[in-house]
Amino acid sequence: MGLSKEELFEKLNSAPTSPGVYIFKDDKERVLYIGKAKNLKNRIKSYFQPSAKLDPRRASMVKRVRNISYIITHTELEALALEANLIKQHRPKYNVLLRDDKNYPYLRLTIHEYWPKLEVVRSIKKDGALYFGPFIPASSVWETLSFIRRNFQIRPCKYNLDRVKRACIQYQMKRCPAPCVGKISREAYMKNVKEVEQFLKGKKDELMKSLEEKMYQLSEELRYEEAAIVRDKLNSLRRAFDSQKVVAPELGDMDIIGIHKEGQNIMINILIIRNGLLISSKDFLIKNIESISDEELLSRIITQYYSKDMLYPKKIIVPLKPEDNEIIQKWLREKTGMRISLKLPSRKIERQLLSMAKDNAKAHLQSRHVSEYIKALEEIKEKLSLEYLPESIGAFDISTTFGAQSVGAFVWWEGGDFQKKHYRHIKIREVPGIDDYSMMRETIKRVITNLEFLPELILIDGGKGHLEVAMETIKDILDNDSKIAIIAIAKSPDRVFLPDGRVIGLDDGGYGSLLLIKIRDEVHRFAISFHRKLRSKEFLESPLLKIKGIGQKRRLALLKYFGSIQAIRQASVEEIASVKGMNRKLAEKLKSELK
Repeated sequence: MGLSKEELFEKLNSAPTSPGVYIFKDDKERVLYIGKAKNLKNRIKSYFQPSAKLDPRRASMVKRVRNISYIITHTELEALALEANLIKQHRPKYNVLLRDDKNYPYLRLTIHEYWPKLEVVRSIKKDGALYFGPFIPASSVWETLSFIRRNFQIRPCKYNLDRVKRACIQYQMKRCPAPCVGKISREAYMKNVKEVEQFLKGKKDELMKSLEEKMYQLSEELRYEEAAIVRDKLNSLRRAFDSQKVVAPELGDMDIIGIHKEGQNIMINILIIRNGLLISSKDFLIKNIESISDEELLSRIITQYYSKDMLYPKKIIVPLKPEDNEIIQKWLREKTGMRISLKLPSRKIERQLLSMAKDNAKAHLQSRHVSEYIKALEEIKEKLSLEYLPESIGAFDISTTFGAQSVGAFVWWEGGDFQKKHYRHIKIREVPGIDDYSMMRETIKRVITNLEFLPELILIDGGKGHLEVAMETIKDILDNDSKIAIIAIAKSPDRVFLPDGRVIGLDDGGYGSLLLIKIRDEVHRFAISFHRKLRSKEFLESPLLKIKGIGQKRRLALLKYFGSIQAIRQASVEEIASVKGMNRKLAEKLKSELK
């Protein structure tokens, strides 16, 4: 159980004015949202002020808040660090979250060991080893490791070499120089290790020059077979280096954050440059983001992404300064022990890289978005046995309360999103009382006759009867050769009614089923919103409110029975008196007042 409304507001008023982190919880003590504040009291109270302008997502959150806790910190910097850790731990529903719980793979070269080895790890430690990465996708780390083991003589095992008595099969396959049994000196082995380090750091010139000198020396010593091995390694390395995306050696270690927004969806593309090489990039998709500033969004991205242990760059190129820019840089310095600068692009190469990251984000968002909705349309075509891909879908619904303030609604979906410029809603004029089928007929007739062009698939919120009415109405309006497909979707359970009598379930969780349900729910929402607006307006303006003796119960009974004020005006005294709660004296007074 959460706190009562009074207890909640008492807690709001007693919050400290110190910096810290606040936590919103629901009635089951589940964490809804975690935030930081310079002044806890002011920040928390801002959510609950009557004048607070909250976006729909945050407004929904505030309605669910039943408890608030907070942790006081000495500084904003401590609050930022604590917030990042708590979000990482709880992953609250209403926080902006990067949906990525994985630790990225790295290559670890154990130069602190007497016989160093190369291995794949997913965590960074301050152990004296050299780390390279991150490798994204993870498959690339295994490709790199395999290449190194084929071309460099460094042990692939993790054994304690002091206990080994004989060389393993890797030595027989010429994949390991067998330092365990003294087949190579440590000096020669460490030269191999140095070559691996140069390769992973992208030091092409140094490595190639060293190997060429070694090849010529072996050739002069008439050790042609060994010289040929070095020659083959050089050829492999040239191909490998040619495939590497060299940006600019002077850039060193750098991350570039590109962001692209379309509607409420955001794609983030982070280019990862190490030793001047573009080694990988990482994408994050954030859906349904409303009313958040670009500065706050960037702040959330940075604090979440860099809260992991990783190989940090010395510089992060950003499209704009994030919220709490100075505090974030201090947080990074304390976390990493090194100075990491957040900076706008100043040099031409930096501007080009930021542009590349933005273009990648845009392409990946559009690719993912398009692929999902095209897949959904293909599934709908197959599920409904359509002859064509329904690239535009229109949906109808009605809403009424016992026949009062009845409305019809129409929404349009196309190109992966709802097209609100094609939305329509109407007041039902021709149907008195409660008659869903007639109201649906009037809605379809009035909307379709006023549309410039029609969707390829029409969806009716309802069952078999609603579908039959829709088919008859559309057939009367359009010629028989019309290729518009018509279906109805009912609730509880979600299922589709088809003109040929088939009924198809929508519980398979597929893209197509989810899209049909989404469109049905959208037209239902649109119809109810308009209906509630009219009811509210009628309630505020109703002439019945001015008539003494007509209270709320009698007013609702009259509206339920007659459907509208106009119908009451046209009714006889006897008809009005027959309504529950009314009598002839009140009916006569009502008729007199409503003239």
